[in-house]
Amino acid sequence: MPSSSESAAESASVVIVGPASWNTIIVLDRLPEPVPHMQFAEDTWETVGGTSAGKALSLTALGRTTRLHAISGTDMEGGRVRDALRAAGVQTSWDDGVTERHLNLMTREGGRVSLYLSTPSTAEGTRDDRMRDRMVAADAVVLDLAAEPLRLLPLARSTSTPIWVDVHDYDGRAQYHRPFLDAADAVFCNADRLDDPVVFLQSRIAAGARLAVCTLGAEGAMAVDEHGVVHRVPAVPVEVVDTNGAGDAFLAGVLDARLDGAGVATALEAGARSAAAVLRTRHLHPLLDPVLGAVGK
Repeated sequence: MPSSSESAAESASVVIVGPASWNTIIVLDRLPEPVPHMQFAEDTWETVGGTSAGKALSLTALGRTTRLHAISGTDMEGGRVRDALRAAGVQTSWDDGVTERHLNLMTREGGRVSLYLSTPSTAEGTRDDRMRDRMVAADAVVLDLAAEPLRLLPLARSTSTPIWVDVHDYDGRAQYHRPFLDAADAVFCNADRLDDPVVFLQSRIAAGARLAVCTLGAEGAMAVDEHGVVHRVPAVPVEVVDTNGAGDAFLAGVLDARLDGAGVATALEAGARSAAAVLRTRHLHPLLDPVLGAVGK
């Protein structure tokens, strides 16, 4: 059933549909080997997670009116997620369900193993008419990889509002990602599992996307625009505290700049600056730094 905890504002420049989670972060000197053994954690904390929450936080910080639609439970962890995002100023609409929870094993260099402890399924669809109205009124819709965005993908396509997708560490073959890729006006990914990022980006432009972007970690990012031109941007030098959310912040920076009319090269630079901002905090965004003490650890 729909949650009663919903922001009063109905319209937003960007509508985001996807995960908002409660995460436990454990920092190790190395990722575990697949054999029985013991390791000592260098650090550990709890925080808001979820790729869609990360994008919503970054866009909110950039001054872009944004609405996040996500699913969470009414349990303690779900309450923490909702309270933290509300306190950070993110407009949200929630459907009740299972709270998504992750256990992330991290290294200081950015290596990660994400263990999904619980994941929500789909909403009942009782507010799809309202969702469609919000998508129609928006300048862009961001659909992240999860069951609810997949359910709403046909609805988003029917609005003709540009769709941005983030397929993360896509390997170029997995079938689950295909509906998102086929619907996308803008595609984002990282290079972790791609044999040739440029070839993949070019293939998305050939398939009808207007922008395709691949983040390269400390090496920055590259993009192919609708004319086939390859663009590259270096990463902004920064002392890294935690890498969670950097890719989401990069997409948010590019999207915000493009909606302001910036060219691809300028938008990539904005994305790099946005990513650098979140690399300085152990949370998804500095907006959460003064908040999480109030919602518990």
